[in-house]
Amino acid sequence: MVAKPVLERTTADAKGDVVVLLIGMRINRFWAVHHWLPVAVAMPRMLRELSKDRGQGLLSHVLLTASPRTYYVVQYWESKEKLYAYAHSPRMLHHKAWSIINRKERAGKARGHVGLWHEAYVVPEGSYESIYADMPAFGLAAAHGQVPLERRGRTAKDRYAHRTAGAEKETA
Repeated sequence: MVAKPVLERTTADAKGDVVVLLIGMRINRFWAVHHWLPVAVAMPRMLRELSKDRGQGLLSHVLLTASPRTYYVVQYWESKEKLYAYAHSPRMLHHKAWSIINRKERAGKARGHVGLWHEAYVVPEGSYESIYADMPAFGLAAAHGQVPLERRGRTAKDRYAHRTAGAEKETA
């Protein structure tokens, strides 16, 4: 199903801190398919696992490519605690995948064929803003909802200054 664009300017309806995880892989040696293919198929499997149980904390994700060698996912999480819990749970695919990778590295069988990386950010309220023009919910808006731009401010400066009611009381 193709998402229909919202034909106006909108912004994300995020409240409070936003947790963003960038995670990806780089194929260092194309001919070493037996090394990088299992890594490439692991991420979609993890995303399916997370989509089956929204209580795990993944709100939304976007699959992207940076080059024919580099693929990554931008993920939006409910909290850093839920992100950590998923990453460390022995019941989940992420833990099993890293166990395999660590075993291969210890055996000297995994170096150089595929690169792995991630960056995690907790972005405090007031340190993010967004605008979407004639777009379906995407990125932060897909994770937290999409509202008309006027609800958060017409300018980036206004949207950065926006605070949810609870956040204003917490900082007072």
